Amino acid sequence: MENLNLIRYFGGVKTTREHNGYIHSVGRTLTIVILGTLCGLTELTEIYQWATSPRTSMFMQEHFAISRIPCERWMRELLSITNPKSLNECFTRWANKMLPKNLDDLTIVFDGKTIRSTTKMDEYDQPLHILSAYLAEAGLTISQKTISEKSNEIPAMRELLKLIDVRGAMVTADALHCQTETAKAIYTAGGDYLLCTKGNQDKLEKDIKASVHDPDFHATMESATTQEKNGGRIEIRTAFVSHNVSWMTNHLRKWQGLACIGAINRRFTIGDKTSDEWHYCISSRKLTPDELLKYARNEWAIESMHWLLDVHFKEDDCLIRNRNAAQNLNMIRKVALNYLRNFKNISGSKKPLSRLMFACLLDLDFILKIIYC
Repeated sequence: MENLNLIRYFGGVKTTREHNGYIHSVGRTLTIVILGTLCGLTELTEIYQWATSPRTSMFMQEHFAISRIPCERWMRELLSITNPKSLNECFTRWANKMLPKNLDDLTIVFDGKTIRSTTKMDEYDQPLHILSAYLAEAGLTISQKTISEKSNEIPAMRELLKLIDVRGAMVTADALHCQTETAKAIYTAGGDYLLCTKGNQDKLEKDIKASVHDPDFHATMESATTQEKNGGRIEIRTAFVSHNVSWMTNHLRKWQGLACIGAINRRFTIGDKTSDEWHYCISSRKLTPDELLKYARNEWAIESMHWLLDVHFKEDDCLIRNRNAAQNLNMIRKVALNYLRNFKNISGSKKPLSRLMFACLLDLDFILKIIYC
């Protein structure tokens, strides 16, 4: 793999106002914060204290040519003037170096997360809501876009599709993104879509639901079932698929590449109580029921990334109140997660991420193993 040098990729990040960088450059400051975050440090105060220790200072000088560590105030200042759009462009180029050359049959998931700590931040009334593109099988964030409200995810996803290569991949997202223009953008970019229908596509959902529950049509559908036990909770998932879409004349005109309809029934049993729910979907790929179950499950993989941001990096408790800095720190945390995931993927390490981060804190040379894996 190409050497993922931090300063090389993030040294060219632009700022929102003029900054000569003579004393402290943005690229070197980002490098310090990324490395500190990789060690599991969640506050700039902790990162500054760690970076200025004699052992770390020598490490920074020797391996990253960083001879001056900015004070905590300057770290905050430089993070606040770093242009998030420019940083995301660098992040996207950097992250793409980690991806497999062939994305065939892999799953790219789009989903948003609201950073709760940014509520009523600065002059804004809305918290930051960040839409991420995530390669589920590898656990890597590919790119992201900050938006003000969840409804703005729809155009934001289409903009992200222009930044990343989805050829050969299965692209999934929640029901909000079941839009004809989004499906067209995915399909024309060389990917396949798997989109769940809901109230925003009422006619489509009703037609699929009616066909799935029609006894004659249902008898022609392929099916597969999986079962999971978690404590006292049992979940049975059954997927049904059909490649017979010729009867969907009106929908075929709207949904480019439509080749398959499907449904997933999820039945939950806790003690003596049982409940179930149905999900209906469309795809541009002729899926088997096992594939439908796989891709639908992969869609939930991005939630683990959101969980890690909150649990390991305490994102929802972050006290940063500058909007730019909050966006940039979100990307920095994802850089750290990508490094850790990439290391696990290549090395086969079974250690949890928390232990790998603690190992980085205790052994600076282990950081090099992570970032140059």
